[in-house]
Amino acid sequence: MTRAIRDGIELTEEQREFVALARDFAEREIRPRSRSVDEADTESPLDLWAKAARVGLSSYMLPAEYGGGGVTDLVTQCLVQEELCYGDVGIGNFLTSSAFFAEPVLALGTEEQKKRWIGPLTGETPPVTAVAVTEPGVGSDSASLQTRAVRDGDHYLLTGQKTWISNAPYAQWIVVFATVDPSLRSRGVTAFLVERDMPGVTIGAPMKKLGQRGIVNAEVFLEDVRVPVDHRLGEEGQGFYGLMRTFDGSRILIGAGATGLSRAALDATVRYASERTQFGKPIIEHQAVAFRLADMAARTDVSHLVTMRAARLFDAGIPCTAESAIAKLTASENTTWVTNAALQTHGGWGYSREYFPEKWLRDAKLEELEEGTSDIQRLIISRALFARRAGS
Repeated sequence: MTRAIRDGIELTEEQREFVALARDFAEREIRPRSRSVDEADTESPLDLWAKAARVGLSSYMLPAEYGGGGVTDLVTQCLVQEELCYGDVGIGNFLTSSAFFAEPVLALGTEEQKKRWIGPLTGETPPVTAVAVTEPGVGSDSASLQTRAVRDGDHYLLTGQKTWISNAPYAQWIVVFATVDPSLRSRGVTAFLVERDMPGVTIGAPMKKLGQRGIVNAEVFLEDVRVPVDHRLGEEGQGFYGLMRTFDGSRILIGAGATGLSRAALDATVRYASERTQFGKPIIEHQAVAFRLADMAARTDVSHLVTMRAARLFDAGIPCTAESAIAKLTASENTTWVTNAALQTHGGWGYSREYFPEKWLRDAKLEELEEGTSDIQRLIISRALFARRAGS
């Protein structure tokens, strides 16, 4: 495993230890399972989930006051995510998925709710969790959710359908975003903590996907699910705020994961090009290949740097929605380019399952689609440019 890309940031001893832990786990546990998990198609590696929990990698990012590792700064989380996703981006994202669930709880929940729902995530056998936003007719326009939440005394009745929900087949707890009034759009969006065994909750069959098969997706059906009022996160209409805050951080982490994948493809391709001989010399000495490797390195480095910039802004409490989108857009599109270049350099072997490039290219494409497509990221960025110009 290569060391993390240098960017001039001075790391603390604690940060170095977490990065080293993630790098070692990726090398010993994740990469050896990468191919078999991909071939299994619709099965998450729950044994790796348990191993990651035992060494603290599934909860290191959760606040110490609730039993987590206390590494709440996004800079360190991005460095760790890079290393885990260097091993396998799908598995790496699966192992740290508790953070995605925890963010709306931490942003909107009461102290009692945080202890109730975050504390168990920090144990040696934490529950698998999920966040349910996307619907069959609602993707990037989260303000137009159709899943209804109707107040009924000291409960809410939740009815609707969610799709493409990561971890759904295994999740014991799901943060469901619904609306108390569709006409209110974002001002009606409200978050609820739904337990899998509540009557009316049904999980669909696992979806077959192109890549990142270590995270299994499925539909979630809600039919008059009675959810106690104390399972509501925040007040009615506050859910959209929690969702946007979640996306600002998670899109930066997607940038980090995509960078880890690019690093893996770059390192493997440099090794292959150094060993593969054509026309009497290693192909790395042919200019066409050498220049492609140079472009791979440049794109990988840029991905890392824009991601770390966004993480530093997030940690400083500076609004960074545009920078988060830039990190996600840049790193995701770069990793698709880099993994495709890796396959091209490997030639016919890159197209074969004997080597990883064909898998990495399949894995990479999801980074351009999840949590807002590249088109949506460009929309966010362009709106920020317009707002800055209007305010100047």
